[in-house]
Amino acid sequence: MNEITMKMNADKLILMALQEDITSEDVTTNAIMPEKVLGEVDLICKGEGVIAGLNVFARTFELLDKDIEITFMAKDGDKVNKGDLLAKVKGDIRVLLSGERVALNYLQRMSGIATYTNQVVNLLAGSKTKLLDTRKTTPNMRIFEKYAVTVGGGNNHRYNLSDGILLKDNHIGAAGSVKKAIELARAYAPFVRKIEVETENLDMVKEALEARADIIMLDNMSIDMMKEAIKLIDGKAQTECSGNVTKENIQALAKIGVDFISSGALTHSAPILDLSLKHLHRI
Repeated sequence: MNEITMKMNADKLILMALQEDITSEDVTTNAIMPEKVLGEVDLICKGEGVIAGLNVFARTFELLDKDIEITFMAKDGDKVNKGDLLAKVKGDIRVLLSGERVALNYLQRMSGIATYTNQVVNLLAGSKTKLLDTRKTTPNMRIFEKYAVTVGGGNNHRYNLSDGILLKDNHIGAAGSVKKAIELARAYAPFVRKIEVETENLDMVKEALEARADIIMLDNMSIDMMKEAIKLIDGKAQTECSGNVTKENIQALAKIGVDFISSGALTHSAPILDLSLKHLHRI
């Protein structure tokens, strides 16, 4: 996440998270630390995984005090282990205390997603299939969670509804048929966007092929049905498998030969990576 993206999209969300945690004042910190005193605290890893979101962690403190100093011993994408010292944060103790929970919430959540994604990506090693995320993200956390997927080695599907055409079951129902939905989509956006259509059976696959869909999603199909669908498609469109994809079944899905597998579990079911700020002391 570069500096421009951070300023334009992430800063306002981080500020909202800080404002949620400090509605008027940090009464505990203000009680024991009425004036500025310099201090330092360690960022410690309490588990094993892939670290992601160190720049978001840093920005949380920087939005409270631009003079905060952070020395990192790791970078996004690094494999980390229990007991590793990942950073030292130096600055106004009031800032260290007031920003601690929000900074850790971001870092733990993002690192958990990167860790889970990396585990799934490793299961696809040697196959042609690429791993995609979905829009099943935490509200107001999408920019952070999708970034974490890429750190873990996965790929982003469309970012939001403005990003691409994906005709799902209800769109098809509204249009009247797969063919009609694709025709309407092509007429509305004929040049810059590919058209992906969600199919649930072989008849829908055939209809999507006849209407020249660019990407055909095989949604919640059985293994045998997906194999038949791949034979029908025969390279005439890109293919995506979706629906209840987990670490436990993804290798079997990849063997079918689809181009992409999308998994909402990457963002909605990844456990956090446990991290902590410890050993705060005055300097």
